[in-house]
Amino acid sequence: MKKILFLSAVLAFASCKKETTENPDQKTTETYSEGESAKAKSPEDLGKQIFEGKGNCISCHQTDQKIIGPSLQEIAKIYKDKNGSIVTFLKGNADPIVDPSQFSVMKTNFPVTQAMSDEELKGIESYIKSYLK
Repeated sequence: MKKILFLSAVLAFASCKKETTENPDQKTTETYSEGESAKAKSPEDLGKQIFEGKGNCISCHQTDQKIIGPSLQEIAKIYKDKNGSIVTFLKGNADPIVDPSQFSVMKTNFPVTQAMSDEELKGIESYIKSYLK
């Protein structure tokens, strides 16, 4: 019987947690995200953040070489030469003018780009146009 009581006491002691008290005088700092536009300083910066971030455009488009989609340099040049609107295309309201053969691949991304604000789409357009030579 003594062994059972001793074992129970040891188990009860082992299962007790040391409780800590928080210092109520400690100040906590909360941060709030104001979206992509709050971090960007210019439309081009915003476009770069979206292109490399939530838009995930960089997975198919590189600066100077074709991976899956055309390069940024090629897109910028063709849209300039043909006086096209990248924003209108990304909204799904224009035909492809750079590489129509890849349109079916790009079309799967329209739900992402169509959910973006005009400011975000103009940022992407500014970023792409920054690669004009």
